[in-house]
Amino acid sequence: MTTPFLNDESTHYKSVAWPGLTLTRHERHLLLHSPVHMDCLSSAIHGGGMGRIDRVANIYVDRFYDCNHPEKDVKKLFQEWGYTQQSTAGLLTAVQLKHAAVLEETGEDASLFCCTTAGVSNGARAGSERTTFPVYQPGTINIMLIIDARMTQAAMVNAVTTAVEAKGAALADLGIRDAENGLIATGTTTDAIVLGVSQSTSYPIEHRYCGTATDLGAAIGRLVYGTVKESLKAAGVKPS
Repeated sequence: MTTPFLNDESTHYKSVAWPGLTLTRHERHLLLHSPVHMDCLSSAIHGGGMGRIDRVANIYVDRFYDCNHPEKDVKKLFQEWGYTQQSTAGLLTAVQLKHAAVLEETGEDASLFCCTTAGVSNGARAGSERTTFPVYQPGTINIMLIIDARMTQAAMVNAVTTAVEAKGAALADLGIRDAENGLIATGTTTDAIVLGVSQSTSYPIEHRYCGTATDLGAAIGRLVYGTVKESLKAAGVKPS
């Protein structure tokens, strides 16, 4: 596991698990670039839902960001940066980009890459009574989970579920609390995830399940759990 950009001079990370996959730190965003187009399932503000992507941009905005037109803002930035809007997913984060954590694993039936930027100033517990808002806010825990494997759409949904469970477990083990009621947080009020899958035919099997009892689900859990904790550690968050 690594936080590749804590050193201000570090700007480029090359994946070991998936050759050709890169993560680049720019002045205002992290760019994850895949060597192939991937099936995508995400809650990204730009390119969310199901689609085909080869890039993910995790864009930094400060806490005073005007959230009235986030999709329009992301599209404008993509135009400035020369990114193809149809194949680039866009996330917004209020977490400093240097706190991004990366973890990878390679297996016989899949290779995985996970990058997370995490902050918990607005920790929240799902299911509890708390203040809610009708508008979009920048993401606090943004997860970019990239899998070189063959997966059904059902397995992709299962993978997102497992990733969210792992995120909640990491927050629980760190003792992160809901900012309003003091209960153990399951996430924050503004989390987002992008799952990209290569669907490479070089792998012998197609994954139909991705729960914690499967090899792939267990790997997802390890990567998400580890990167959430490492990113928070880099930001100075200590277990309570």
